[in-house]
Amino acid sequence: MSQEQPPTPAPDSSLDGSDQFAVRQSKLERLRESGSDPFRSNWDQSHTSSEALSLLPEDLEEGPEVSVAGRIVALRLMGKASFLKIIDREGKIQSYVRKDEIGEDEYADFKKLDLGDFIGVRGPLFRTKTGEITIRAKEYRLVSKALRPLPEKWHGLTDNEQIYRQRYLDLIVNEDSRDRFKARSRIIREIREFFWARDFLEVETPMLQSVSGGAAARPFRTHFNALDCDFSMRIALELHLKRLLVGGFDRVFEVGRVFRNEGLSRRHNPEFTMLEAYQAYTDYRGMMELTQSLIQQVAERALGTLQMERAEGDAIDLSGDWKEAKYKDLILEAVGQDDWFELPKAAMLEKTKSMGIEVDPELEEFEITNDVFEKVIEHTLIQPTFVTHIPRELCPLAKITQDDESTIDVFELCINGQEIAPAYSEQNDPFVQREAFMKQVGEETQELDDDFLLALEHGMPPAGGMGLGIDRLVIFLTKASNIRDTILFPTLRPS
Repeated sequence: MSQEQPPTPAPDSSLDGSDQFAVRQSKLERLRESGSDPFRSNWDQSHTSSEALSLLPEDLEEGPEVSVAGRIVALRLMGKASFLKIIDREGKIQSYVRKDEIGEDEYADFKKLDLGDFIGVRGPLFRTKTGEITIRAKEYRLVSKALRPLPEKWHGLTDNEQIYRQRYLDLIVNEDSRDRFKARSRIIREIREFFWARDFLEVETPMLQSVSGGAAARPFRTHFNALDCDFSMRIALELHLKRLLVGGFDRVFEVGRVFRNEGLSRRHNPEFTMLEAYQAYTDYRGMMELTQSLIQQVAERALGTLQMERAEGDAIDLSGDWKEAKYKDLILEAVGQDDWFELPKAAMLEKTKSMGIEVDPELEEFEITNDVFEKVIEHTLIQPTFVTHIPRELCPLAKITQDDESTIDVFELCINGQEIAPAYSEQNDPFVQREAFMKQVGEETQELDDDFLLALEHGMPPAGGMGLGIDRLVIFLTKASNIRDTILFPTLRPS
């Protein structure tokens, strides 16, 4: 048994990308001329990399035979023996290839492989002098030829534009990206597990809708040729899910894509993923318990911790009970003026000007107030905070607060300086709901959904509802700096 120490990975080639493409294409043609199939249909893979590595305990030098497959990411070719590393969905594993083990002809072909090629390797496990578990190859096969080289010679991608446009390359070379998207998958899986355990029914509602409702947002519109009419991509899940409450499904949730024809930023993508959940016979307080329990359980099970480290400042502590704060109290503290909500519009504008806040003078009073919240307060709410009782004008779908008709029974959960989950005591009075809708009819972002109002007239039980932006949740749970880092294929300007 060889105890040679594996060398460090060598560069793929000194040639540039176009030259390498030509060289690899020539290799491909020669392979085909020799009767070899450079794009095989399968390989008998017995283990993943991590499964294979687990088969050789520390007290043993030799292990069983395994068959693995993956992409070559490190390759050192030598005269009579070579090392390579392959990567699969679970990680990397090393292989040791000897001429006297596989034969002279096979070894000659092996030396023609390139970084990026997919191969299958079969052989027993052993441990090198440095302690690295390695496969002693008895057999190998090229299963898919890579015609283009790996970026940055396996040192990773640093150009954000290339990362987002060619995500497949980012996933090949950037371990952090792979880990983040694996974490995203675990987070969504745990979200589903949480609701299934609470006897919620997972449902699917239409993405194409004849009436766009459930949020104040501009939709994407398209023409449906078969019916010769326009439809919109949904901007929210809410109104169809509440129809299901009317129908007798008293606990429902959906994880689905939502589309809003608005801006691009570090926090916004026009296509994103929402969770919405509705439970009959509860209210926003019930949603508060549900939301806190959900995020705590997801963080604990998907990531193994309730302490979310931050690059700047203290960690976010998800444990224990979370803070509550009334919207009005936060506003009054921020502006330092107890009569803020009684001020005329002109005085509000003067005050915001003195605070250095740029406000559109065409905004209404409640919109000016919300500008103060978004520009002065929201970014300071790092630790989990339920901001409750927001102005009723901001949401027509919630119950009006009994002892303050200027607010609604709502909370907005803010974590890491941004809102990630609003929740309501849902409005189920069809007359109050119609009146609230009618006040917003004619605004560009609002449409009157008569069918939803008809459903309410058949009776909807009291209910609490919650929406959570999956992408924003993933941002702070994985310490991502940009929403595009949490979306596999973010929206970009066509190149």
